[in-house]
Amino acid sequence: MSSSSSESSNLPVREIPGDYGFPIISAIKDRYDYFYNQGEDAWFHSKAEKYKSTVIKINMAPGPFTSTEYKLVAFLDASSFVYMFDNSLVDKTDTLGGTFKPGKEYYGGYRPVAFIDTSDPNHAALKSYIISSFAKRHNLFIPLFRNMLSDYLFNNLEKQVTEQGKSDFNALLPNMTFGFIFRFLCDQTNPTDTVLGDQGPVHLRNWLLPQLMPSLSAKKLPNFIEDLVFHNFLIPFGFVKKDYNKLVDAFSKNAVSMLDDAEKLGIKREEAVHNMLFLVGINMFAGLNAFFPHLIRFVGEAGPNLHTRLANEIRTSIKEEGGAITLSAINKMSLVKSVVYETLRLRPPVPLQYGKAKKDFMVQSHDASYKINKGQFVVGYQPMASRDPKIFANPDEFVPDRFMDDGEKMLKHVLWSNGRETENPAPENKQCPGKDLVHLLGRLILVEFFMRYDTFTVEITPLFRAPNVAIKTLAKAS
Repeated sequence: MSSSSSESSNLPVREIPGDYGFPIISAIKDRYDYFYNQGEDAWFHSKAEKYKSTVIKINMAPGPFTSTEYKLVAFLDASSFVYMFDNSLVDKTDTLGGTFKPGKEYYGGYRPVAFIDTSDPNHAALKSYIISSFAKRHNLFIPLFRNMLSDYLFNNLEKQVTEQGKSDFNALLPNMTFGFIFRFLCDQTNPTDTVLGDQGPVHLRNWLLPQLMPSLSAKKLPNFIEDLVFHNFLIPFGFVKKDYNKLVDAFSKNAVSMLDDAEKLGIKREEAVHNMLFLVGINMFAGLNAFFPHLIRFVGEAGPNLHTRLANEIRTSIKEEGGAITLSAINKMSLVKSVVYETLRLRPPVPLQYGKAKKDFMVQSHDASYKINKGQFVVGYQPMASRDPKIFANPDEFVPDRFMDDGEKMLKHVLWSNGRETENPAPENKQCPGKDLVHLLGRLILVEFFMRYDTFTVEITPLFRAPNVAIKTLAKAS
């Protein structure tokens, strides 16, 4: 925290503003405002505006009766948010999902590495295993993902646009992303050749839903009914036990080399399988299916001028590599890189980071210092931190070339991966182990898009976090 600490002597020390209000009643009102009356973005902005501060007390949704710990302190600017990354100050034990936590039975009786603080020796062992497993299989990233894009995405996109007048991009993603993830981790086995058949994404979504429901709004039911079902209690594991057991069976039998690697590192196969499934479900499947719609939405809405620039850069770089889509060619595409970074800045797949103070400490916003007491539950809302007007010009706008040339210096303020973009995942930190893979896959989907098409148009339906994207027209590459 040296960058903030150096300023601390010049900042006034203030009491943390905000008001938790009446017990239970105020928390429920805040929940309705957060999910229904205002929405997540507007709710956080309204709180910051009301109290004229970017460090504030809040009742964090979902609140009663899913959680008893909902009186939090929120960090809402780039200066305060990065304290969430300091493992000496913030404990991440069982805080990944926020103020509630699913039972261990959801993970075979284990706590996946994402729920473990870095102070736990098991964290380093499990994180090292994941990082080394990804590195060992890096040669699969490009050819495997390209095959999945062709087989599951683009063939269906073209067919549906031609026959139906538009194609639901979001609806095509689950089979594509699950097919890639399963083959990547399971020695390139086709999931349809396993006990999962063609229902792998269905089983995975069924298992994920009860874990994510308390923090989401589907907006498909009357507010009162949805709130009662989604936000007032946790769904027992028994409802999804069959789905999870099928997933465990499939990965246990087919991720042979991954599990062999775990045993060589002293990790039990059973523990490795359950950690793998969490990685598959939350980190990869849910994360990619949230990220890709935002990427295609921003690029689609930007229009033909950006499309022409992207197509020219992509096709020129690939031509210089002899026509092959290689990592070397992709790394030359500075505009493509910038577009992906800008998407992750504006709409990070995981917008909230949680933790508890390990000790008393001072946190600095741009304007003041505040004391955080030991044991205080804290949350950082990343879309505000990464759209901080004191850091970025036109912070709420999609600027495709923001991170090109001198703009690369601003990458340290891109925070989507539970760490700065300029830092790397390591056993001793909580940064996403798939950080570089996510960025590569984002670039690859753009490369494949503009190798096939000159331009396209989209129709956007706003949802709680990720938009639903329909592709309306596709102009084939000239």
